[in-house]
Order: sequence, then C-alpha cells, then structure tokens
Amino acid sequence: MALFKRSSPQPPASPAAAQDGKAGGPPAAEYTIDELARAAGTTVRNVRSYQDRGLIDPPERRGRVGIYTQAHLGRLKLINHLLARGYTLANIMELLKAIVEGHDLRSILGLESAIASPWSNETPRHYSPLALARLFGRSVSRPAQAKAIALGLLEPDGLGYLARSPRVLQAGAEIARAGFPLEEVLGIIEHARSHFEAVSDRLVAMVVGELDRFGEGKLPPPQDVPRLVDILWRIRPLAMAAVEAEMMRALEQSANKYLGDRVAAIIEHLHDGDGEGGGSSGGGGTPAA
Repeated sequence: MALFKRSSPQPPASPAAAQDGKAGGPPAAEYTIDELARAAGTTVRNVRSYQDRGLIDPPERRGRVGIYTQAHLGRLKLINHLLARGYTLANIMELLKAIVEGHDLRSILGLESAIASPWSNETPRHYSPLALARLFGRSVSRPAQAKAIALGLLEPDGLGYLARSPRVLQAGAEIARAGFPLEEVLGIIEHARSHFEAVSDRLVAMVVGELDRFGEGKLPPPQDVPRLVDILWRIRPLAMAAVEAEMMRALEQSANKYLGDRVAAIIEHLHDGDGEGGGSSGGGGTPAA
C-alpha cells in the first residue's frame, strides 16, 4: 500500500497513540474515526460505509472509542486512488480480494493500464467557429459541420468545438483545401470506420482469448500477469504497424488499378491526337513523346 502513500506531513495522532509507543521509538500512529477521515481526505460517513462493506477492517475498541491505525489510513488512500481512476466499490472489492489471494496490486493495475490506456497521445484541442472557418475556408457548410459532429470528429464545447483528434481535422482541412468536397471526405471516413472497427474487434478478441485461458472473468495467476502486461504493451505498436502497412498496400493497389489505367488512357489519347494532327512523313518518323 506504500505505493500510494504521499510524502505529506503526518497528521497528528490521537491522544491514545502516545501511551502505546515503545521506549526508544516513535509511537505508532493511531486515529479516531474523525482524525482518520481528515487524514485520508474523506468523510466519516464514507469510512463507516467502507467498513460495513468490508473494504476496511473494524477498529480496535477501547471503551466506547474506535481506534484506527496506519493500515486503515493506507487502505483508505488506496480506495480514494482507485475511485479517482474510475473503479466502482464492487471493482475495488474484487481487487482487494485478489491481493489477499496473492496478487500484486501494481501488476493488476499494470494489466488494467495496458488494456484501457488510450492508444493515441494526441491532446484534444478547442476550436472557435472563427478558427474552424480559417482552417477549412469555404468548405465548412452546415451539412459538413453536422456530419463531422455526428462522426465525433467535432464535439460542441461552449461557444466552439472540441476536436479529440486535431490531426484528423487538419488532414481533412488539407484535403478540402486541395479542392475535394469536404462532405465526400467525411463520407469516406464514415465508410472506413466500420471496417476499422471490425479489424479492431478481431485484434481485441485475440487478446481477450489469451486472458480467458485462465477462466472467463477471472484474473490470471499472479506469476502470469507480468507476461500478459508485456504482451499487451508490445502488441499495440505491432497492431498499428500492421494496419498502416495494409492501408499503404491497399492504396498502392487502388492507385495502380484506377489512376494508372486512367493516366495510360490519357497518354494513349494524346499519342493518337499527335498522329492524326501531324501525320507521319515518309513512314520513318517517330511519334512525338
């Protein structure tokens, strides 16, 4: 539990703490329920609720006063940390049960981080309507703007909009400035999304299959968790590289299939036009390039 302990000054212990210290050493920190709640940054009501749920052990009774220890404080700080990360109390109960069964909390949180961490390090950016107009120019029509919002590329944010991926927005603006209709670009993104989601589902299913070898919904044995964390972190860049390589292959194939044929037809048409206009002198001339 020391992983989540902060180096803040130690809260004052209750009067009972001073009587139990051993000679030559500092007394063990002890707290009443009010002192414990203050030290942990929570409320007395929460402490009692966690205690009723079995998330923290009951205090030692001294007369009518419950005495809590540093172990209680460490557990409360851990609960606060996990709640801040989005865990429910039921999730926390399962984690604590796993710790009792021999799991290392850092390994479990490492597994959760490898699964749930964002795959992009992009920072969302706020755009005012004026900034969007400057970015896209005249190509930002109301239908295009509505389509971008429906796709989640833009989210209404106060008087402006939030872009979760400014890089995608910038790419769309560059394509639009090149003269392509923005609605058509957005339509391509919409069409491609279902295909990318299908590929992603299969990749994730492969990882889930690895986890389910230990039983559906169960944590792997403690000794296997570090290996799984390493696999999950290594598969991220490999999956991205594989998808990018396949996308490049498909673009090259499409370009050769459509654009190559079209350019060849244009060159042949130009060649035929030169032959008709200039003719051939004596049959021995070479057609103009």
